[in-house]
Amino acid sequence: MNSEYYSSLITKCITTRHLKLGHLLHSHFIKTALTFSTFLANRLIEFYSKCDSIQSAYKVFHDIPIKNAHSWNIIISAYARFGLFDEAYHLLDKMPEPNLVSYTSLISGLGHHGFCKESLNVFKSMLKQCSNLIFNGFTLVSLVGSCGRLCAPKLLRQVHGAAVIMGLNSNIIIDNALLDAYGKCSEANVSFSIFSRMPERDVVSWTSMVAAYAQASRLEDAYRLFSQMQEKNTVSWTALIAGFAQNGRGNEALHLFEQMMEERIPPSAFTFTCVLSACANLALISRGKQIHGYIIRSTSRNYFCNIFILNALIDMYCKCGQMRSATMLFEGMHEKDIVSWNSLITGFAQNGHGEESLIVFERMIETGIKPNHVTFLGLLSACCHTGLVSEGLRILDLMEKDYGLRPRSDHYAIMIDLLGRNNRLEEAMCLIKRVSKGSDHVGMWGALLGACRIHGNMDLARKSAEVLLELEPGNAGRYVMLYNIYAAAGRWDEALQVRRLMMEKDLRKEAACSWIEVRNIRYQFFATERFHCRIKEVYEMIHNMVDHLYDSGYLPCHSSFLPEED
Repeated sequence: MNSEYYSSLITKCITTRHLKLGHLLHSHFIKTALTFSTFLANRLIEFYSKCDSIQSAYKVFHDIPIKNAHSWNIIISAYARFGLFDEAYHLLDKMPEPNLVSYTSLISGLGHHGFCKESLNVFKSMLKQCSNLIFNGFTLVSLVGSCGRLCAPKLLRQVHGAAVIMGLNSNIIIDNALLDAYGKCSEANVSFSIFSRMPERDVVSWTSMVAAYAQASRLEDAYRLFSQMQEKNTVSWTALIAGFAQNGRGNEALHLFEQMMEERIPPSAFTFTCVLSACANLALISRGKQIHGYIIRSTSRNYFCNIFILNALIDMYCKCGQMRSATMLFEGMHEKDIVSWNSLITGFAQNGHGEESLIVFERMIETGIKPNHVTFLGLLSACCHTGLVSEGLRILDLMEKDYGLRPRSDHYAIMIDLLGRNNRLEEAMCLIKRVSKGSDHVGMWGALLGACRIHGNMDLARKSAEVLLELEPGNAGRYVMLYNIYAAAGRWDEALQVRRLMMEKDLRKEAACSWIEVRNIRYQFFATERFHCRIKEVYEMIHNMVDHLYDSGYLPCHSSFLPEED
């Protein structure tokens, strides 16, 4: 029997992933000394790597008496595909004469596993060590993918320019990769330039262009292009839905999802995470529950294995105030990542259950999950909402001392809010002075100004307002708050001066609004609204509630005349 026959048998084993038959062939090769054939040994390495048996693949490679370049390339590619980069680097260093395939395998593997900077570093190393190598289309696709994921447009242009100078022939795969990469860098015009010059386009081309417009927040352009598509698939629909959801237009995202369902396009896990995010941001609990039900019906119990869907569901229930449902989902998860823990910690904090938030954190530490900056934002919010000043200071200290995480401006802003709420204004002021660049952070001064209004500290209020008006001269809300502070203290001259300044600068505070979902219909209300279709019923209910407040002994404060921020 010749090598071609055995090679065809190995090909069948690869196609069927028949590991047992492959082992039998390998045993036969050992007995008949066919493992000394570099050609058959290479096929065995390929077989084992495709069957996820990397140790067996390396054993065959190690036993080859005469290794050729293909032997090295297959094993380097296998290790890179599995994310075992230390071994891949080691093999590349030991390879007598690395070639373009060797480097491309490592570049591609690193990019695929999210190590985009390392991927580009390997490319730079290739250019230094092998100046005679000219990269090909496979290398280019991997490189531009890494540039796109890093959002590095300058580097992307350099790689693209080098490919043009080298005379690399363009094809639909390269064009799609470039189109996608420029889109991820928010260079929608460059993406469209490539798209418009493409002699041939497929569904990937159209979808990438839709995603590029969505990434650049050009949603009308994205929708217009999407409407022109002859063929739409799950990825196409999801790209558009994600664009609307991520740009604060959740209602349109949900409407598109309904259209997608009507056209019987099966949603992916990413589709579900996008629409659940839209429900969370709009606090549409009924719609969120409907989508949850659809997930259960369409995926059976498999959705419990998809951590992205579960995290999105937990986030949605937390933001809608349904902590019991969020906790049940969390406890039912087979595997929890840092996002799962952070969602529950933040959810308890935002819903006023600070003690529970701290308990979840302790559980997280016990399981060996290392907290990140988002974790501590949730914990500090929990302390802020429950007035746990000492615990908040301890957690802020814990961040850097125990976990090596330097607090950011947002962490200090919450801490200042916590101190301010508890009338420890001088400590809050000292914290602003102590923090690097704290004097330029809007959130810190905003928290201090709000606390000054509550406790009537006019000196600090004036200082805070002066800084804020310098940092945010166009924010009408800051003027309104300062006006109300002066009004509350009966200092009408200063209050009217602030009001006059607002008028001179033509500043108007955006009308506050709220909304509620009733029977899958979202009702939105603006402050001082008079034209809502059910405004009469709304005001009757408000008057009834006010009467109940008076009966309970509530006395309104008439010293502030301008509406505050939400």
